[in-house]
Amino acid sequence: MFPFEIDKLKEEAKKLEEETYKEDFWSDSEKAQKIVKNLSDIKNQIEEYEHLVSAIEDLEVLLDLVGEEEGYELYKDLKVQFDKVSKQAEEFKISTLLKGEYDKNNVILSIHSGAGGLEAQDWAEMLFRMYKRWAERKNYKVEILDILPDKEGGIKSVTMLVKGPNAYGYLKSEKGVHRLIRISPFDTSNRRHTSFASIDVYPELDDDTNIEINESDLKMDTYRASGAGGQYVNTTDSAVRITHLPTGIVVQCQSERSQHNNREAALKMLKAKLIQLKEEEKKEKIEDLQGKYTQIAWGSQIRSYIFHPYNLVKDHRTDTEVGDVAGVLDGNIDLFIMEYLKNLPSK
Repeated sequence: MFPFEIDKLKEEAKKLEEETYKEDFWSDSEKAQKIVKNLSDIKNQIEEYEHLVSAIEDLEVLLDLVGEEEGYELYKDLKVQFDKVSKQAEEFKISTLLKGEYDKNNVILSIHSGAGGLEAQDWAEMLFRMYKRWAERKNYKVEILDILPDKEGGIKSVTMLVKGPNAYGYLKSEKGVHRLIRISPFDTSNRRHTSFASIDVYPELDDDTNIEINESDLKMDTYRASGAGGQYVNTTDSAVRITHLPTGIVVQCQSERSQHNNREAALKMLKAKLIQLKEEEKKEKIEDLQGKYTQIAWGSQIRSYIFHPYNLVKDHRTDTEVGDVAGVLDGNIDLFIMEYLKNLPSK
């Protein structure tokens, strides 16, 4: 783990701020917006650090008072403040681990149900809800780019854009196969079933990301959006599916009413996947874009969610375990994210 250098961060903020004072700063609006956003991110991190330092100093004062005076109320206040500061420190420490090239970006997250029909489709929808609840807790915005619901129930696949600070940095931990073990609500014999779903995660890229795509390498199809009565997406005739012929990568988008806008969104998704593929092949940034899976099946899972014969969620990469399965499926996945990030190699 690397040290957090607040002085260097302040110096960087000072240099960026000086850039904004130049007369021609807004002559290149795209560059200017990136600088402003970078400056805002750095200032936010400095502010978090200073709040943490202030909270620790307040805790030290309270500790001195407890040493001088005995009293249950003081001890109780000390315990409450200590827990609060500990959580704040842990969250700040994790945020400093997000040093990957794309960690600050928004994230595109796709869920695909495995074999097993309705069982697996229901599991995919449970995961869909879990990530939406997690995003809500972070005050992140979620946009559904594409969804394929099933008439019987559940979803076969869904692709969502999660917008918020460090969204990719956090959710890159979720890439892989997720396994559910439970007594099936669809089985009249009350037998135990195992279901699988895969999660694919990649960063949303800027429009000026340097990667060339030849039009001749693309196969584009249009189709009607498949939202369930408007539950998830706008029902239009302008949904777009793009196949990149050299790699076989398929992306699709149906969230916009305009076919042109859906095509642009799908091309951004394709660029992100191609860059991800390129980086994985080079093995140069495997910490940022890691988490391969070979098939959505037994033995390849990164995390198991067990309802029977006991309650347990276990991450198989970090051995992190939690007994509150319902809480995890309600979006409480920060512990797994933090343990994953702490176990990444230092840069």
